[in-house]
Amino acid sequence: MEQQIHPPQGSEEASRRPVGATSGTATNQSLFGWSSSNWSGYAVSNSKSGTYESVSAEWSVPSVKVPASTQPTSWWGRFVQWLQSLFGGQSSTSTKDSYSATWIGIDGFNDNSLIQAGTAQNVVGGHAQYYAWWEILPNSETTISTNEYPVSAGDKIIAHITHQTGGTWSIYMGNRTKGWIFQKTNISYNGPQTSAEWIEEAPLLNGQLAALADYGQVTFTNCSVNGTNPDLQVQDGGVMVQNGQQISTPSVPSSTADAFTVEYGSTQPQPPST
Repeated sequence: MEQQIHPPQGSEEASRRPVGATSGTATNQSLFGWSSSNWSGYAVSNSKSGTYESVSAEWSVPSVKVPASTQPTSWWGRFVQWLQSLFGGQSSTSTKDSYSATWIGIDGFNDNSLIQAGTAQNVVGGHAQYYAWWEILPNSETTISTNEYPVSAGDKIIAHITHQTGGTWSIYMGNRTKGWIFQKTNISYNGPQTSAEWIEEAPLLNGQLAALADYGQVTFTNCSVNGTNPDLQVQDGGVMVQNGQQISTPSVPSSTADAFTVEYGSTQPQPPST
């Protein structure tokens, strides 16, 4: 059975670093500053260690599209499907699992360190799957209990990652729709603090790039870094490109430079209105 990077319980070792991130890569949205095979969104960076002390944003959990299954029409097809179900084979009614993650983070863009928190929107076994999580590389992700902190498509999420006095970190996530607040304090993290990100991701699954779930569209609003407007610029944005195809595309920043939209596919969405 395939191991999952975002199971509802437990987790697998995985890196969320941008795979193959390059600057100036030619795409049909070449105005953006970088591209990656697993990240799309916005990232700001600085070579000076300790630059970024906090990052935050709000978003509504995107609804993943569950592909329609293919039901066999002939008696032979139904018989083969029945045999496959008996012996654990791949059923013709199953759909390919796909994954997406919406998150904020510090580090990871230029290095192997990363502290991050977000939501997962997956299609597993033909069913949509939603939950919240946090992670510090190289450790595996920690799934936030779906019983105590449930997540559904359309929920309004607010997230903060903050460097605390004394050198530790805190992660805060709130679900304004369902009314819960999750907070983890006194977290040990020693990354260089040279980048901050707002990302839609196709995660790695046991070291392999997972298929990106059709998440439709997600908008990051009230983006903040070090407690202030990040003043996002087009060159801070990046597209996701796999096998020569652009599969996730951000908008240009909003007029306030603290919000943007990311859309599944190669079409550039309109920026959010202020």
